[in-house]
Amino acid sequence: MVMPKEKVALRLDTEQLEELRSLVDARSLSSTVDQAVGSHLSRLRRLRAVDGWLAELEAEHGPVDPETLEWAAHIVDDWASTGDRPATAG
Repeated sequence: MVMPKEKVALRLDTEQLEELRSLVDARSLSSTVDQAVGSHLSRLRRLRAVDGWLAELEAEHGPVDPETLEWAAHIVDDWASTGDRPATAG
């Protein structure tokens, strides 16, 4: 299924844009930026899910201990670096 596209004007860091253009070669710059936005949205959704889970945990059981927060941060970092599905607790 092809998603509809919308043309927008953006201001991007000049050095990053130059590097991106040099790396994508013949591929579409637009497509590359669109994929990057999609990846960032996925990360933001995951962060929101973890925040919601931690809020539920805190509401039900009181303040979340630092080890659990560290574990959650590790999972989010893994998502960011690998794009894998989340690990499960326990």
